[in-house]
Amino acid sequence: MRKATVKRETRETQIEITVNLDGTGRYSVDTPVGFLSHMLETFSKHSLIDLEVLASGDVHVSHHHTVEDVGIVLGTAIKEALGNKKGIRRFGSATVPMDEALAMCAVDLSGRPLLFYDDLGLRGKITQFDFELMEEFFKGIVLSAGITVHLKALAGRNLHHIAESLTKAFAVALRQAVEIDPRREGTPSTKGTLE
Repeated sequence: MRKATVKRETRETQIEITVNLDGTGRYSVDTPVGFLSHMLETFSKHSLIDLEVLASGDVHVSHHHTVEDVGIVLGTAIKEALGNKKGIRRFGSATVPMDEALAMCAVDLSGRPLLFYDDLGLRGKITQFDFELMEEFFKGIVLSAGITVHLKALAGRNLHHIAESLTKAFAVALRQAVEIDPRREGTPSTKGTLE
């Protein structure tokens, strides 16, 4: 099993995350940000990555620190669980609808941390959650995991639906990329490494 547990404590947040890349989408999520918890559960269910998250933070200031730091710790755990990346498919892509919303994601477990993100420029709140924090969440994952991600909302009006379609598209694309390819030997790179 490709598993990792990462803990991170700062003056702003305390976070512990465990991932199992070869899971079945089981999750236990406890954060002080309800919409973030919902997106983490959605991510686990559709990536088939088992996920345990225990997070607290200074949400009396804003949700920003907790959302960003959960992304950072999740990305670090994914990177550690991937190990040397031998035998993985490396690439994944998905286009996922959520009612009127539609999102596309392409993932390369390249070792190069790059996020190309487009949320149609929409802004607003989902209950108390600032929609623009979705970008901070994905940025935290991508930079700490060392992966390349193109994530784009193609259509939508309801911010909840757009956020959920973005999360599901990322989850499905990542599920493909981390899978072990039974035909592949070694690292999927002509360089011989994905570091």
